[in-house]
Parts: sequence; C-alpha cells; structure tokens
Amino acid sequence: MSSTGPKQAIYNSLAEVAQALGHAHRLELLEHLAQGERSVEELSARSSLTFANTSRHLQILRRARLVETERRGKHVLYRLAGDVEVVALMQALGRVGARNVAEVNRVMTDYFRARDALEPVSREELVSRLQDGLVTVLDVRPEDEFALGHLPGALNIPLAELERRLAELSADREIVAYCRGPYCVLSFEAVAALRERGYRVHRLEDGYPEWKAAGLPVETAA
Repeated sequence: MSSTGPKQAIYNSLAEVAQALGHAHRLELLEHLAQGERSVEELSARSSLTFANTSRHLQILRRARLVETERRGKHVLYRLAGDVEVVALMQALGRVGARNVAEVNRVMTDYFRARDALEPVSREELVSRLQDGLVTVLDVRPEDEFALGHLPGALNIPLAELERRLAELSADREIVAYCRGPYCVLSFEAVAALRERGYRVHRLEDGYPEWKAAGLPVETAA
C-alpha cells in the first residue's frame, strides 16, 4: 500500500498542473486556445514555434488535463479542457504576478499603461451600454479568431487593417475595443491609434475568453 496520504496525492497532482504552466510558450498556447480550438499546425504558426516544439508543449498541457484533443480527418484539434476553469486559472496567475513580480509591474507600466492610462470598461459596464445601444464594440483580433467566437454585435477590424478602414467607425459614437485577453497588445495599440485621430475609445478590461468564461453571450460567424 502506498505511503502517500490523500493530501500529498492531491498536492502531487496540483504540482503537475503548476509545472505545465511553468513555461512562457505554454501560457501563450493557452491564450490562443482560449480563442477557440486549433490544430497543431495553426498553433505553430500563431506562436512562431516549430511544429515539433508546439506538439511537445501541447502534450505537456494535455497530460496536466489543461487541454484536450479531437481528431478530425488528418488533423488533431486542441481545445481548452474547461474554458471557465482554465481561464480563471490564468487570471489568478496574472493577479499574483501583478502583485508579487516586479518585472510584471514594470512591463505593465512601461508598455501597457503608457498606451492606455485610462480606466478600462468593465464587463458589467459594457453589458449595460450594449443594452442601451450606446456603443460600438470593436474586435481587433484576426478574422479567423473572430469567426470562432466574439462579443454580440462586434465589428471586426483587425489591427493591421485599422488605418484603411477608419470610415467604418463613427467619430460621434463611443468605441470599446477588445482582443485576446488582458496582456494582448492589439487592443492597446488600437486604442492609442484611434485616440490620436479623435475617436472616443476605451478598452475592455480583459478580452473575449474572459467574457465567454463569465457566461456572457457570444456569437460565431456563419
């Protein structure tokens, strides 16, 4: 009979989850999978990793039961194993990092807050403004991520296309921009660019995965 008690068994299992989170590439892969399911090939291209390296990181995440797979034809698709729990785990990690790690605070100050020092719009505020029809919701993620899921009624203008598609945005209407999550630079860059052109624009406090994990309504492209 094993001498490991129930508490130690639980801690051993939790340590495996913590180890799976202990690499920057795996955290980035989880962020991409929080937008929707992806093949190894797609994740490799998104994260600028080799196919072999991407596959290795995904297997570690799978052993920790943070992701799960489904085979479709020749492709194996990966997705989060429980959107709500994994997204909440990532949020908790971010909060601890912001409180305890000086480098996180430095980057947040030097990059993120330098581009948007204003208070972001909360999910609750955005729900209220959407119900009143007072806001344009701008999704600045790539088109394929938007197709997998987005906020209701959102307008998709990827950041790279923003300059040439400004005519689609009303200068008289408030804009709330969002992207992949709290550390995604796309919405910060979009907010800075639009404010320079005189638009009334704010950033959502986090991103699409957090909105979905909160149980708020989402849409998918036809």
